[in-house]
Amino acid sequence: MKNFEKAMVGLDLTEMDEILIPKISAVSGILGIQKIYFIHVSKDLSLPEEVKKNFPDLVAPADEAIKSEIKSLLASSNFPKNIEIEIVVEEGNPMSTVLRWAKIKDVDLMIMGRKKVLEGSGSLAKSLAQKAPCSVMFIPELVNIKIPERILVPMDFSAHSHFTFQFAEKAAEEFNSTIFGLHLYEVPSGYYKTGKSFDEFAEIMKSHAKNDYEKFLEKYAHNPFECMFVLNDSGNEGRFIIDKANELNIDLILMGSRGRTSSAAVLLGSIAEKLVQANNEVPMLIFKKKGETMSFFDALMKI
Repeated sequence: MKNFEKAMVGLDLTEMDEILIPKISAVSGILGIQKIYFIHVSKDLSLPEEVKKNFPDLVAPADEAIKSEIKSLLASSNFPKNIEIEIVVEEGNPMSTVLRWAKIKDVDLMIMGRKKVLEGSGSLAKSLAQKAPCSVMFIPELVNIKIPERILVPMDFSAHSHFTFQFAEKAAEEFNSTIFGLHLYEVPSGYYKTGKSFDEFAEIMKSHAKNDYEKFLEKYAHNPFECMFVLNDSGNEGRFIIDKANELNIDLILMGSRGRTSSAAVLLGSIAEKLVQANNEVPMLIFKKKGETMSFFDALMKI
């Protein structure tokens, strides 16, 4: 896909890299990626003097040794020959360093692995999803990558839902995929003051959501699509969406990012943040409008 010509992949030099790299090889062809930057950031690349004395043969700089290790991992994966690969090894704060290189290389997509069985909190991946100046894709540890046949798009029928759905339509056309819209509605806590029962007010909220769907189609000239209107009374939207995705055998969750300002869709909305926090089971793409996010980058770096 033309949206993602340049991608950046974060590696942590753990067993996850051996799992992630073959998946990147598979997804690169699907997304039409032309260049991939593999980046590893270490807080300290220097060797202690004691180690240098005891192991004088360790003459190669640590960054070169790490690059060599990454190259050997890449060599065992069958990347398409037309894809250019560059390895970046840096010292510093992982968050700010990766974000800085994403800006320097002007990447269109950042790809992160999500651990499920292997140890790791995934906190860096979650933070990068929030602050990245481009779209972010999460590839779970235990999932096989394939062309997405079923795409789930959580939506609220806003302008940013329109932008995300436009991208979903392009993806569906290219991959011959089926799009499933998902709108979660809730019953307000003060419903009882209206004299209606919970079930009665749930039906009112569902009817209101369906009206919003019809207005969404009319306003943005979208063709009708299958949209599920689901009452969420669990309070955990992220977990709820994942369970629904598993139930529907979804291959990809596609969700847009909502900015805190009108000028840049950089930070995630609350539901997207909860989804990123909870999801290590279903491949997910957080789609951002790159041209807008880059201008807001410096402000993000200070958050």
